[in-house]
Amino acid sequence: METLAKSFKSNIRQYGMIIALIFIMLLFQLLSDGILMQPLNITNLILQNSYILVLAIGMVLVIITGHIDLSVGSIAAVIGAIAAILMVHMQVPVWLTLIICLLIGALIGAWQGFWIAYVGIPAFIVTLAGMLLFRGLTMVILEGQSIASLPQSFLNISSGFVPDLFGEAGGLHLTTILVGVLLSLLLIWSEWRLRAVQRKYGVQTVHMSWFIVKVALLIAVLNAFMFILASYEGIPNLLIILVLLIAAYTFITNRTVIGRHIYATGGNVKAAALSGIKTKRVTFMVFVNMGVLSALAGIIFASRLSAATPKAGNLFELDAIAACFIGGASATGGVGTVIGAIVGGLVMGVMNNGMSLIGISVDWQQAIKGLVLLIAVAFDFYIKNRSS
Repeated sequence: METLAKSFKSNIRQYGMIIALIFIMLLFQLLSDGILMQPLNITNLILQNSYILVLAIGMVLVIITGHIDLSVGSIAAVIGAIAAILMVHMQVPVWLTLIICLLIGALIGAWQGFWIAYVGIPAFIVTLAGMLLFRGLTMVILEGQSIASLPQSFLNISSGFVPDLFGEAGGLHLTTILVGVLLSLLLIWSEWRLRAVQRKYGVQTVHMSWFIVKVALLIAVLNAFMFILASYEGIPNLLIILVLLIAAYTFITNRTVIGRHIYATGGNVKAAALSGIKTKRVTFMVFVNMGVLSALAGIIFASRLSAATPKAGNLFELDAIAACFIGGASATGGVGTVIGAIVGGLVMGVMNNGMSLIGISVDWQQAIKGLVLLIAVAFDFYIKNRSS
């Protein structure tokens, strides 16, 4: 029990928001008369928030290094416009368009990263200029008009589902059920292996009974989620993209040298430089990465909307930043996790969806979201002051 309490206390930001997410979902499930957890609504929840979650993954790395990026929404918009021009007007194949757009995103990130890392201009100023610049370029490229009639293979990025290889039984997507079983086995193996490694190196672990309860709860939640998806169309293509991104960036931040360098740079840039870390290069690469993920978000949004529009990406940057802070990232840098950013993004997404289901006006939705963000950041400062 003591080990469990220590684990909760050391991860109170992340655990606290997971508990808050569960509470919010239960609340809106009751207030919406059960509509929130219906298979169609859960699938729409994933699709509607996918591009914000992609941006949040990149933004949390930017915030960990002690910076901010206000340009991600405008980058997403200009990339969507470029993709539409390439596919509709220039007849460029979809696969080549995707590669070109991601490369352009990397170049945009490199452009901003250069001014921030090597010239020393504050990220707030550089990315504010980028927000204005790329929003203007979006208007120029599209000439103030939307471009639709995008290829079906491009639209499948956001509207497609993993095909059912085993047919249906009782109205359930069997491939999705099988994936849930396989992921459960993988989860058991992963948690057992982690526990074994911790015990090998003398790290204190929770009692076996608590370990079994934890794994059982995780498996129950995982399979309940997969059952809900299987009751509709199965696993959306976007969910596959999100899971791969979350797995990759969680591994990078937790298990690699560059991940440790990112945290060190954000924690104390001078100490990191004195210890031999190339802090300027780390900052530069973080913004290149942010450019690539902004481009991916722009592609997803254009695919979701079935068009490229001049107003695409409006306020995306604020939603992504809010997701990171709600998920436990520190406003002063050095603290934050990919999983936390995803949880924060889901909190925002569930609140948006739930408030819409029960008929709360958009004006009040914005006010409530702003209050939640303020409370999350205040909680962060409270925990930090209490532990110092």
